[in-house]
Amino acid sequence: MAAASKGFTVVIHRDGALESRQIRIPRWAYRTLVTLGGVLAVFTVVVIVMYGPILAAAGRAPLLKRDVDRLTRENRRVHELAQRLDEAEARYAHLRGMLGANVVPPARGDADSALRATSDERLYVGPPMFARAPEAAGGADSSGPTIPSRWPLTVRSYRTRGLASGDTLERHAGLDLAVPVGSDVRASGGGVVGQTGSDSAYGLFVMLRHSDGFETMYGHLSRVLVQRGDRVREGQVVALTGNSGRSTAPHLHFEVRRNGRSVDPLSLVREGN
Repeated sequence: MAAASKGFTVVIHRDGALESRQIRIPRWAYRTLVTLGGVLAVFTVVVIVMYGPILAAAGRAPLLKRDVDRLTRENRRVHELAQRLDEAEARYAHLRGMLGANVVPPARGDADSALRATSDERLYVGPPMFARAPEAAGGADSSGPTIPSRWPLTVRSYRTRGLASGDTLERHAGLDLAVPVGSDVRASGGGVVGQTGSDSAYGLFVMLRHSDGFETMYGHLSRVLVQRGDRVREGQVVALTGNSGRSTAPHLHFEVRRNGRSVDPLSLVREGN
């Protein structure tokens, strides 16, 4: 018994063999193996606890890199749009100098605050700078509504911006025409005055309803010469150009819609006709 307590004997017997092999393991060796096994188990647990989050984060690295690349592209696009806006403001300032206007550039605002509908709920009708035109006070016009086909200006103008779709910063619903303050604004087609008022983006404006679902809007005016409900004929003076609303230089915003959707005015109206 005393000899047996000094160690362990491992007997190895292969199937079909007549002899067996015995390996004697001293007790100190057994204890050493058990201790090393315990240490190894503890070390493994510590490694998993400490480095597990690091390995998980490393697995997310490709996703984070894609997000960083996307944000970098978006940031570059924002800078490009800001540069375009600065260039547009510089062109407006140049035109302002050519036209001899003394205006202060307004602060930049959210493009979504611009006029996008003609419902009464979204428009504030302001009292100033409205008057009746002599030709509008004479009653109904016999010509009736027509499709917009006439250029709204008779004086020379410079087209500084056209119809543009896309994201919020680039979207533009009509034409911007640089022109001196006080120039006549003529109805592009016969119709009825659907709305007049003042908007934070387009300033004083007139909206006309024409035939076949067409509407035209004239913005940044200095004076409105018609009232809601008036019938106007093609070519009739309905307002005077100005620099009201969000504008850095005198110009006319000319917009055409059909059934509520923006239409390129140049697809209906020949410039200068």
